[in-house]
Amino acid sequence: MKEVSFFLNTHNSSKREYAKYMNSEKPECMTKAKLYDQDFFDGDRKYGYGGYKYIPGRWDNVIEQIIKYYSLDKNSKLIDAGAGKGFFLSDLKLKIEAEDLYGFDISTYAVNNCPDNIKDNFFAHDIRNKFQYTDNFFDLLTCFGVIHNLKIFEIETTLKELSRISKKQYLWVESYRNDRELFNLQCWAKTCESFFAPDEWIWLFKKFGYEGEYEFIYFE
Repeated sequence: MKEVSFFLNTHNSSKREYAKYMNSEKPECMTKAKLYDQDFFDGDRKYGYGGYKYIPGRWDNVIEQIIKYYSLDKNSKLIDAGAGKGFFLSDLKLKIEAEDLYGFDISTYAVNNCPDNIKDNFFAHDIRNKFQYTDNFFDLLTCFGVIHNLKIFEIETTLKELSRISKKQYLWVESYRNDRELFNLQCWAKTCESFFAPDEWIWLFKKFGYEGEYEFIYFE
């Protein structure tokens, strides 16, 4: 188990207003966001992304680091868990020209709006449910910003299942280092169920037997 830094710079490149989203509307917005439908991805910003669109080059830095760290090539077999519309996976496929790249998301809306070059291996699935894949089926499993959306007992079973189907794993979760970042996270988050500091996440990872790489994303 090792902490890495692949995604934080990309995350920090976006500017955010935090306090404006902590208002009387937020409970209803959270409820709608957790449906993970069109409103969450492409509706009003108060429900989620406010327009989850493909941005050329956005994933390049992340992809280059992951390719290098895990020595990915055209023969690699990878699955992206909770992949949204699959933009990372699509750009990765263009880079390494691998055929065995898979992805899934809980949202049928997201799956139905994924790029054409990954449609054949992109499907709807709840990350909390078991997979039909055999042990160590994938060389690498990636999981961006999903695990903190689970309750603690769901985190345990999910991490064990994700680890079962893959030889190596990388995930990032939202976290905080001080009260300001906790406040910002609580203002911003609409689907988060587990708010933990880094030392708490690390304790959980060890407790649940997770041995892959991990990264923390902060809201400064």
